[in-house]
Amino acid sequence: MSKLFLMSLGCNKNLVDSEIMLGRLSTYELCDDPSKADVLIVNTCGFINSAKQESIHTILDLHHQRKKESLLIVTGCLMQRYREELIKELPEVDLFTGVGDYERIDEMILKKTNLFSNSTYLQGKNSKRIITGSNSHAFIKIAEGCNQKCSFCAIPSFKGKLKSRDISSVIEELEELIAKGYKDFSFIAQDTSSYLFDQGQKDGLIRLIDAVEKVKGIKAARILYLYPTSVSEALIKRIIDSAIFVNYFDMPLQHISNDMLKVMKRGMNQEKLKKLLTLMKSAPDSFLRTGFIIGHPGESDADFEELCEFIKDFGFDRVSVFAYSKEENTSAFDMEQVPFKVINKRLKLIEQIVGETIKKSFEKEVGRKRLVVCTGESSEGEFFIAGKDLRWDRGIDGEILINESECGKLEMGQIYECEIIQNVDNKLVAKALRKIDAA
Repeated sequence: MSKLFLMSLGCNKNLVDSEIMLGRLSTYELCDDPSKADVLIVNTCGFINSAKQESIHTILDLHHQRKKESLLIVTGCLMQRYREELIKELPEVDLFTGVGDYERIDEMILKKTNLFSNSTYLQGKNSKRIITGSNSHAFIKIAEGCNQKCSFCAIPSFKGKLKSRDISSVIEELEELIAKGYKDFSFIAQDTSSYLFDQGQKDGLIRLIDAVEKVKGIKAARILYLYPTSVSEALIKRIIDSAIFVNYFDMPLQHISNDMLKVMKRGMNQEKLKKLLTLMKSAPDSFLRTGFIIGHPGESDADFEELCEFIKDFGFDRVSVFAYSKEENTSAFDMEQVPFKVINKRLKLIEQIVGETIKKSFEKEVGRKRLVVCTGESSEGEFFIAGKDLRWDRGIDGEILINESECGKLEMGQIYECEIIQNVDNKLVAKALRKIDAA
């Protein structure tokens, strides 16, 4: 059996595409050592400059590690975005493809030819997929592309317009995964709250929630990448009322200053944003995640200070901050740029504020009882079992360290009620109290 090494870079939307490729290449034996692989695939990210550099570094590093006669394939967003340049500048690579042919990767290898479809790949019914990284959680991609026109983002230029999957296709995949033992799901897209807008349905995500709730076997679900202008109060209230969807609200804001929201073409002012956020925060056991861009063209000292004060006051659970990245095919590209020194200074300041905000979120968990999914050996070694709060998304919201159990040996992928004993450097130490019935 031939051996396959696959490196998936960037976001979890990319990971789903990588898992589609694994499904098409199920006859291969997966391996973690690139020097032993017969086929090596890099699914690249092309969103911002740091991601592009990581992709190029990974490609060259794998080329140096691989054995003779192996096949090195590069796919994904970076390849789609810089197709002509990369084909010329990367003679180390054997085959190239973009974001439209993940389900034809086996054909591509067989024929040893580059493939570049004109449209972005959208998962449909009967798509084979091999889930990686968990035996209980899976990401479900519900749409591709984006209709928003943010000043800093080039995604629409290489991912195209919004294309939503049919609800029946999403439900079919859910049922197949549940039959395999999966019970925890994160629904993702570039802009999840615009789901089915391309089909003229303004309540598409609410309709999907209605359909998902009818599927038996789901223990928890959450929605990632909400976009402010496509989020309605009705949608927030539907999530809050749901028996399946946890009160997890992930809405990247990018800024809070009205001047910057206008420059960034976010389509919503501060007052409306705060109204949505307040409604989200009012939900029982709510969990709020957001993200901000620092140093976008036009950001003044006053804009930055307003953002800092907002983060201090609001009380988010998780916050990501990114330095502005100047990207071709965006309206911000030709604007007067904020100096790098200023951006770096602002980043250091806001990272301290974000650190305190996240620390407070962890500390308020001490003494509470939470439903926790066992995920494997912890980052702290064999003395702890790693867990994930059932509200949290996989891999980004933290780790719960279980070091005591009142219900015997803990099973991976199983849900337990745990008492949070303490917070140590933003890692929660917990005791398992009882196993939650899998039925």
